[in-house]
Amino acid sequence: MARRRAWHPGGWWDDASWRPSPNVGTRPDGVDVTLAVVHSISLPPGQYQGDAVERLFTNRLDTEAHPYFERLRGLQVSAHFFIRRSGRVIQFAGTRQRAWHAGVSTWRGRDNCNDWSVGFELEGLEGLPFEAAQYVALARLLRVLARRHPLAEVVGHEDIAPGRKNDPGPGFDWRRLARALHGSGLGLPRAGAPCASIGAPEPA
Repeated sequence: MARRRAWHPGGWWDDASWRPSPNVGTRPDGVDVTLAVVHSISLPPGQYQGDAVERLFTNRLDTEAHPYFERLRGLQVSAHFFIRRSGRVIQFAGTRQRAWHAGVSTWRGRDNCNDWSVGFELEGLEGLPFEAAQYVALARLLRVLARRHPLAEVVGHEDIAPGRKNDPGPGFDWRRLARALHGSGLGLPRAGAPCASIGAPEPA
């Protein structure tokens, strides 16, 4: 039996559940993905299992369903991938698209990280631990993504928007992720993992 292709046109991954978000744009001409940004999210904060995050990223959140949601009224955001506590992956934007996850951001002197990054939202609360299944899913996805794009580094939202954002926070184990990515050549500055060449990406 022939193996399924891992990626579909535009950068949609076979092993994710697809929930296309309207909150996306086009990357600047000639710009490819070299940065992965790790976030954390749960809605309401600290509550898991529901569909509120999916609804937020697809502009379907009922802001009257919970008092916390009122502050999210009119917010238009997205991420490429959402990794649930179980390790299940939901995709909201193709990796060739520019998702709205980083906001005002800078990394290594380069602004507007949305232009050249892919955003990963982990279901969780900053400061609290994440599940083993989430590390497994994130590492696997980063490895396959690095074969498609010239991905070089993995950072947190707190690294590209210091003072404004604090996620994924101290509960995220960067050294654990670095061990899971050993040999990939990806740089994880927070874990002290050097950045190295990972070779040419696969054709689109």
